[in-house]
Amino acid sequence: MATARGLPTDRARLENGPRSDLPSDLRARLNEKRAAFVQHYETDVLDASLLVMPLMKFIAPQDPRWISTLDAISSELVSDSLVYRYDAEASPDGLAGKEGTFSICTFWYVEALARAGRLDEARLIFEKMLTYANHLGLYAEEIGPTGEQLGNFPQAFTHLALISAAVNLDRQLG
Repeated sequence: MATARGLPTDRARLENGPRSDLPSDLRARLNEKRAAFVQHYETDVLDASLLVMPLMKFIAPQDPRWISTLDAISSELVSDSLVYRYDAEASPDGLAGKEGTFSICTFWYVEALARAGRLDEARLIFEKMLTYANHLGLYAEEIGPTGEQLGNFPQAFTHLALISAAVNLDRQLG
């Protein structure tokens, strides 16, 4: 950003700093048995935060390792097009009660599908997700089992993910 904006920066420090090791660190989270990236090194549990990997260019959206991860997320964390953050039974978080699906994760899912070339699936899920907005087009952090909005409302991060998914889906649909 500094270069793009013509601002002074210590380019060598930025290019060789801790973040430069992140992609190889993420590759280490590939669980060979599952053929999927996982929540952390000592587990085989999935996490919806993995959906940002191709969005942040840590992996190509059509890389076979990513596609197998996307397939695993689709089968384990997606319920009728809505995405759970993780499987709370497989990775207990200590919180009381059940969580709903996370709106931001569903929009990340749409964008990951679109970037992977699964346009029909991405479009269907995007259009279904639009039906969960309130009468003003706003989303809560979570969607409950009967479609009710739960958690923080309105949720700004969800709306940013909505915009990103819409722009990228539209770009892919051309």
